[in-house]
Amino acid sequence: MDIIKYTLSEYQMPTAWYNIQADLPQALPPVLNPGNGKPITSDDLLPLFPLALIEQEVSQQRWIEIPDVVRSIYCQWRPTPLYRARRLEKALDTPAKIYYKYEGVSPSGSHKPNTAVAQAYYNKQAGVKRLTTETGAGQWGSSLAFAGALFNLEVLVYMVKVSYQQKPYRRALMESYGAKVIASPSTETQAGRQILAEHPNSTGSLGIAISEAVEVAAADEESKYALGSVLNHVLLHQTVIGQEALTQLEMAEDYPDIVIGCTGGGSNFAGITFPFLGAKLRGERDIQVIAVEPAACPSLTRGKYAYDFGDTAQLTPLTKMHTLGSGFVPEGIHAGGLRYHGMAPLVSHIVNLGLVQSRAEHQLGCFAAGLTFAKAEGILPAPEANHAVKAAIDEAKLCKEEGRSKTILFNLCGHGHFDMQAYIDYQAGRLVDTEYSASEVAMALAGLPVVN
Repeated sequence: MDIIKYTLSEYQMPTAWYNIQADLPQALPPVLNPGNGKPITSDDLLPLFPLALIEQEVSQQRWIEIPDVVRSIYCQWRPTPLYRARRLEKALDTPAKIYYKYEGVSPSGSHKPNTAVAQAYYNKQAGVKRLTTETGAGQWGSSLAFAGALFNLEVLVYMVKVSYQQKPYRRALMESYGAKVIASPSTETQAGRQILAEHPNSTGSLGIAISEAVEVAAADEESKYALGSVLNHVLLHQTVIGQEALTQLEMAEDYPDIVIGCTGGGSNFAGITFPFLGAKLRGERDIQVIAVEPAACPSLTRGKYAYDFGDTAQLTPLTKMHTLGSGFVPEGIHAGGLRYHGMAPLVSHIVNLGLVQSRAEHQLGCFAAGLTFAKAEGILPAPEANHAVKAAIDEAKLCKEEGRSKTILFNLCGHGHFDMQAYIDYQAGRLVDTEYSASEVAMALAGLPVVN
C-alpha cells in the first residue's frame, strides 16, 4: 500500500529553533528608533517585550534551545503530520509529487500556537500579568488566548473589525479560552478614537489593531505586547515546522524541488521554508522557494522595500521591509491573516537577496483551489492556506504541461472550520476579486518615513 502519512514520535520533535540569521550572506538591516534614526537598543523594546524575546530577536546563533516546558506543551499536537497528496496528484493527472505539512491539528487549528506558547512562557517567566495583541482572521488571537490559559495570563485581543464581524466563531473560541476581544478600531484607545474620528465606518486593519494593542501595553507596567508574525523571534519559533518536514521527507526518501508558503506577515512561510533555505545557504541542497500573497494586499509584489512603521499610529520602531505604507487599509477579503501592510523584515530581506520568488493571487482562484484540494484530500483549508494550495496546484499543472516530475512541498497552515461563511459567500457568488491600481499603490507609499 502506498504511504500517505509520515509521522514522527514526540521524541523526534526538534530540540532547538533554527535561526536563519546565522546563515545569511548579508546581515539584516537594523531596526531604527524613529525619534533619532539610530538602531534601537534593548531598553527601547523592554516596555513591550521580555528580555528573553528581545535577545532572540537580535541573536545570530544558528540554534536556540526550546525550553522543556514549551516542548512538553508542543507534544499536545507536535510533531504534525506530513502528507503525500496522492489523491490530489491523481485528480490533477500530474507527474509531480505533492507533499503538505498539516498544521491544522493544533488546538486552535493553525501553526500559530508554535510561537504563542513560547511567547506566553517567556512573559510568564518575566512576571508579566497580561498580554495584549491584535488579530486578523482570529487564528493568532485564539492561539494566544489558548497559551494565556495555560500560563494563567490575561489576554486582550484587538480584532480587525471586518474579521470580528465575519468570523464570530473565532471570536467565541478566544472568549472560551478566557480572552477579552474588542473590535478594532475601538473607542478604548487614543489610536482607535483618532481613526474613527477620521473614518467613522472604518473596517479596520492589522496596522490599526497593532496600534491599539501597543498603546495599551506600553501604558501598563504589568502588560506586554505579543505579535503573531513579522518579528524575528516569531519566525524563529515557527521553524519547528520545516525541521520536522526535513526529517519526514527523509523517511519518504525524497527532497523538495519547490517549497511554498502563503505570506501575510511571514510566520508560517518562514516556518516551512527557513530550514530548507538554511540548507541551500550552506551549500547542501538547492531549492526553489515561492511566497504567495493576496493580490488585495500585495506587499511583496507591489510594495516598496523601505523603512516603515509596523502600525498605523506610528508607535513602533522602523523596520526595513516590503511595505504598502503603514496607513494602508486593505479590502475586507476573507483571508484576514494576510491583510497586513508589510512583510516580515527577514522574509523581505531574503526576497531582496533573490532567494525567494513572490507571486500574488486573487481570492476567487484561491477558493477554487481550496475546494479542489478539499474534494481530493478531505481537508478544507483556511482562506489564508488556499494561497499556498493554489500555487502548489499551478506548479503541479506546469509539471504536467512540461512532462516532467518535481517534488512540491507546501505548508497547509490551518483548517477552514471557522471560515465556513467565506466558503458560503464564495459558492453563492458573493465574493469579488480586488486589485489596486498603480496610482493607489503610489498614494499608499507617499507617507513613508524619510530615513537618511
